[in-house]
Amino acid sequence: MKGVWTCLLWKLCLVFVILNSCHVLGKTGKKRSDWKAPRPHIIMIVADDLGWDDVSFHGSPQIPTPHIDKLANTGVILNSYYVSPICTPTRASLMTGKHPVNLGIQHATVFGTQPYGLPLGEATTPQYLKSLGYRTHGVGKWHLGFFEKEYTPTYRGFETFYGFWNGKEDYWDHTSQEDVWGTDLRDNMKAVNNETGHYGTELFTEVAERIIDTHNKSEPLYLYLAQQGVHSANGNEPLQAPQRLLDKFPHFSSEDRRTYAAMVASLDESVGNVTKALKRSGLFDNSVIVFTTDNGGAPRGFNW
Repeated sequence: MKGVWTCLLWKLCLVFVILNSCHVLGKTGKKRSDWKAPRPHIIMIVADDLGWDDVSFHGSPQIPTPHIDKLANTGVILNSYYVSPICTPTRASLMTGKHPVNLGIQHATVFGTQPYGLPLGEATTPQYLKSLGYRTHGVGKWHLGFFEKEYTPTYRGFETFYGFWNGKEDYWDHTSQEDVWGTDLRDNMKAVNNETGHYGTELFTEVAERIIDTHNKSEPLYLYLAQQGVHSANGNEPLQAPQRLLDKFPHFSSEDRRTYAAMVASLDESVGNVTKALKRSGLFDNSVIVFTTDNGGAPRGFNW
């Protein structure tokens, strides 16, 4: 399935960062490490289950996505960029730069009680960037294994992580039902139990904004914002959105369609708020923003 995607292809970003950090002699005889230009901040925003036609810059008038559209229209749109049709394989590729088949996790996603994850022998993007002096922060969805602590984000290169480890959770009470049922919201390794009623997409956006607002501009930032939206929640109530956004779509006769549209609108707001935070903090002009989805709107049709 095609993804959505603006700014720059991930591998190009990584290559750019590495080249900018190499101690090689240029034509001037100066080391690149002596150059005054600071290394770019990298903001990676990953939507969850966002369909090709769910963004208005692809021509669909049903759900306006002005903030995502602005990124696309002022950046680079990759129309031949492909992702895996399910969550974990794509996220593993984004974390390693490798095809899922070379990681042994191409066929399925990691469920709550399953004893595997992204192989520990694989170096991750935040580990590479951390070695180059980047501050590394993860927010939102992990979904790359957690049956042992060594598989969790802060053991895989992130200085901080605020989010959930499973593949989905309730947007309001942050419980996850994947073989077992329980709260799946964490600040690093600590369980968070005081955010019931705080809509997930908005919560993770606010955490990302705080990271940006408090970041030391003299240090390069890698922020991985893997949003909850627009993946379904638990089976008892898969589609959830704030009432203020539901009210924007009275023309949809289907309640499910109206709720889904509101979920997309919340995701678009998130992109806008993160962009505003970058500008507010003075980081925007030296930032590479990558927006993608982990897979398309429906996982069916996957030829296992």
